[in-house]
Amino acid sequence: MEQRNVNPWSWQNDFGFSQAVEVSGGNRVLYCAGQTSIDQEGRPVHAGDMRAQMQLAFVNLETVLNRAGFSLEDVVRLNYYTTDVDAFMANAEVLGARLGAAGVAPAGTLLGVARLAFPELLIEIEATAVA
Repeated sequence: MEQRNVNPWSWQNDFGFSQAVEVSGGNRVLYCAGQTSIDQEGRPVHAGDMRAQMQLAFVNLETVLNRAGFSLEDVVRLNYYTTDVDAFMANAEVLGARLGAAGVAPAGTLLGVARLAFPELLIEIEATAVA
């Protein structure tokens, strides 16, 4: 499978995403449900701490990817849902570090929402992976 990032501009590089990702030769596609700061028993953790919630949401995402035989390197799209866009942007380097370490810059969207499934949750990450 080959990926080609399509970026007519360079400003998105500071945020760790691409305007589009072209995929060719992929055989499998994985659509992941939104991952949040939930422990193994389904309880929200890190209430009020955007950074910690971002980190755990990514750990949970990578757990789902790995269970399906994928990795973060296979992710071509990430959608972020947050109840606090300002706190998200203030902690965005957490995402950049994880994505940079994986060598990917998926296409993505950031949406501010009124609430997520549990009131303690601040961030939800939805992914599409291709291998």
